[in-house]
Amino acid sequence: MSELSELIPGLPEEIALECLTRLHYSSHPVAARVCWRWRNLLLSKDFYNHRKQSGHTHKAACFIQSLPVQFASSECKSMTPTYGVSLVDPVNGTWERVEPVPQYPDGLPLFCKITSSEGMLVLMGGWDPVNYEPLSHVFLYDFTTRKWKQAKDMPDTRSFFALGEINGQVIIAGGHDENKNALNTAWVYDVTQNQWTELPKMSQERDECEGLVIGSQFCVVSGYKTESQGQFEGSAELIEIGVTQWRKVENAWKENRCPKSCIGVDKDGKFLIWSGSERVVKAGVCGVHSSEWTMVSGSEYQGGPQEFYMIEGQNGKWKRLEVQEGFSGLVQSGCSVEI
Repeated sequence: MSELSELIPGLPEEIALECLTRLHYSSHPVAARVCWRWRNLLLSKDFYNHRKQSGHTHKAACFIQSLPVQFASSECKSMTPTYGVSLVDPVNGTWERVEPVPQYPDGLPLFCKITSSEGMLVLMGGWDPVNYEPLSHVFLYDFTTRKWKQAKDMPDTRSFFALGEINGQVIIAGGHDENKNALNTAWVYDVTQNQWTELPKMSQERDECEGLVIGSQFCVVSGYKTESQGQFEGSAELIEIGVTQWRKVENAWKENRCPKSCIGVDKDGKFLIWSGSERVVKAGVCGVHSSEWTMVSGSEYQGGPQEFYMIEGQNGKWKRLEVQEGFSGLVQSGCSVEI
């Protein structure tokens, strides 16, 4: 790999930068091999922020989705589904599969969580797909290098926790430990520094809760205590980074069921649910929200075929998407990413 004194020989630096800014993210792995200067630029946080501010990032939905049998190795072709990460552009109708995590080539940890930060995917937790032991691993996926790297493990092992991201800070809260004890603890992970910091404890334990970001606040919705397993709370708790106490909101969740992946926020900042008798999807629902659209997956009935819909703007019409072959598997969770 060579080193160039100019970004693009013969062009002023500002014009050369704008040319590179307009490259589609899928061309970044090839462009990064042109020279060290291009590679360093494409991998830098400043370049990502420049693309974001100039409107040249790419918004997509990522789903933890069950894989077709042919994608699994012969050793893993059992009754237990295997999962991978699907990347979907609901506007252009493109579907692709993200490379497997090297440590788990035959399928992701079961019930792992995923979010995005600074244009990267952040995948954490779950159960080992072979022995079902809970995991504390954290992996980051860079779309420029098209590679996963292992980050610093979660400070403890927890399952079915709430997850969200605010300005490069990934927050986890609640869930349960290895002994099925519900948790009220929370941590924040700094993606750039690769460091975990403990947050104040919530007012109560919350297993199988759901995380939402509302403006600058992280919200943990519902969940249940150890002694009341399966009896989902109606309350929620909110916190801002740097604040020393959670704020509890009573009667925030009135569905009396698990809020996992099926809850969103409307234009007035109120909770809404993506499934139900008045919706086109009623079972196995997962909603992924970006600033421009919401993508919802699910079935009309339990065990039915998986369908995908895009909702443009706030409270817009539901548009059914054409699903490419190999991408109709069950969705476990998801997130949006600005690449």
